Amino acid sequence: MAHRSKLSPVGAPTRGTTNPNRLRRVDRWIASAPATSRLLRSADPPLVVDLGYGASPVTTVELARRLRGVRPDVRVLGLELDPVRVAAAQSAAAPPLLDFRRGGFELAGTRPVLVRAFNVLRQYAEDEVAGAWDLMLRSMPAEGLLVEGTCDEIGRLSTWVLVSRAGPVSLTLSMRLAGLEKPSTIAERLPKALIHRNVPGERVHSLLSTLDACWATSAPHQAFGVRSRWLETVRLLAARGRPVLGPPSRIRLGELTVPWAAVAPA
Repeated sequence: MAHRSKLSPVGAPTRGTTNPNRLRRVDRWIASAPATSRLLRSADPPLVVDLGYGASPVTTVELARRLRGVRPDVRVLGLELDPVRVAAAQSAAAPPLLDFRRGGFELAGTRPVLVRAFNVLRQYAEDEVAGAWDLMLRSMPAEGLLVEGTCDEIGRLSTWVLVSRAGPVSLTLSMRLAGLEKPSTIAERLPKALIHRNVPGERVHSLLSTLDACWATSAPHQAFGVRSRWLETVRLLAARGRPVLGPPSRIRLGELTVPWAAVAPA
């Protein structure tokens, strides 16, 4: 594991709320998306930081387990500002493949190839997001990637931004299809960079409005199951000129990934 840093942790403590499997959607995406999985396979060996894991280390432990399917030797480091949370997490540590320490946006002086920062920036102002992204990415190798997002308490609604040194790359919406009233329900869980932009005149609002319209049009497909309706919704979205990224296997799970340019603040 990288050396202990004397850098002062940067950031504000989070509420610490967490639940088992809360981050399963983003974990599985990280393990399978071309950019992130390729990065994990090419690094030697890869170090991944889970920033702000909360009052329990359970989601960090789950991340490590899921990423080992990509790289058995992946090292995962959980960082928290609260020393009490770090001490409590040490019981789950299994160095060097899984460890916990105190740290924030400065990443405790480590050089991870990938950072997962979930439900961390929600409490910050929108104009602080870019600075936090930049601080994390400057602490990583040039090819490093940041996955920053948010989700509801049990992980049924989740969104995240993939960010590189060059800037945001894509936005992913991931939702549990069963019981979904309309796709725009996910707006309440947009990342901080976008959550206040869901208003007329903004690209993300236009995307969600079009997605809802396609969902309504595809209602007859509900007879074949909600997954069939979702697939038709995404097909209609693409037919209306909206760029859709990602393979059908991910879309079938209730995911939609679009280029950042399709949702970037006006």
